[in-house]
Amino acid sequence: MTTRVLLTVDTELTWRHFAGGASWQENLALSYDPAGVGVPHQLRLLARHGLKACFFVDPMPALIYGLEPVRQMVSPILEAGQEVQLHLHSFWVSLAEGDDSSLDFELTRFTPERQRELVRIARDLLIVAGAAAPIAFRSGSFAANEATLDAVAAADMRYDSSHNGSLQPWPSALPFPARMIAPARHRGVIEVPVTQIEQHAGALRHLQLCAVSSDEIEAALLHASANRHPLVNIVSHSFELATRDGLRRNPAMCTRFERLCGFLADRRDELPTTRFDELDGIALGARAEPLPARPLRTLGRMAEQLWANSIYERAL
Repeated sequence: MTTRVLLTVDTELTWRHFAGGASWQENLALSYDPAGVGVPHQLRLLARHGLKACFFVDPMPALIYGLEPVRQMVSPILEAGQEVQLHLHSFWVSLAEGDDSSLDFELTRFTPERQRELVRIARDLLIVAGAAAPIAFRSGSFAANEATLDAVAAADMRYDSSHNGSLQPWPSALPFPARMIAPARHRGVIEVPVTQIEQHAGALRHLQLCAVSSDEIEAALLHASANRHPLVNIVSHSFELATRDGLRRNPAMCTRFERLCGFLADRRDELPTTRFDELDGIALGARAEPLPARPLRTLGRMAEQLWANSIYERAL
């Protein structure tokens, strides 16, 4: 059995730039294609290495800006032959309703009925923006509970990917063990958790490009393959290869993404990349454990992150 790999990229316009007064064009530039290393750059690297990825696109900025920025996010992804699925940051709803004094940043703050309505609105907006009807969902900030799964099922989607054990019980509030990293069926949908590793005994860290080192990512992939895990689910963002202000490329992150692409290309038979629309028949409820901690590997990542932040994220 091969271990399939989901490269997932949360693709969105961000609160940071909206709050700073950015127009949608400025927000798109700083969130979707910051410093020339956003989604178009990532699409080119994926194509060069022959890899598949899923881009979770948030259409909710259309409530404020209209559909044009969402179309401009969706179109290049589809033209590159990659997959678009549904993302949802709920603070756009508060803004659209004229309440910016108490923003609802977590979807879980809404009633079950309202969650169903918002997921359906987001689904319809994504389709109008040019995407196919989505079959997979990830809540912004991984903020999801059982009502969220009911809303996903009611919107005719088969997969959710909001369970993040390192962020449990808040904002990821799904009723799964924190260490669950294999797909499982619950409340009419298949949960595809974000993969976790141990950073030290009893403490998890999710497999996000900016949160773990290249050594940790590669060790987690090899661990999953050696132990016949059905799937590894890696998270990134449209803006993750740039500095937080969106104005400069982050060479450390660019190198990490390029190294990951090369690693997966070299091991495509053992660790093939996949899409949600190719997950029919994926093993459910398999035994899978996070990569065990190794202190030197964790210390190496901490030193690397400290160095990168001091060099690339310091104030201009």
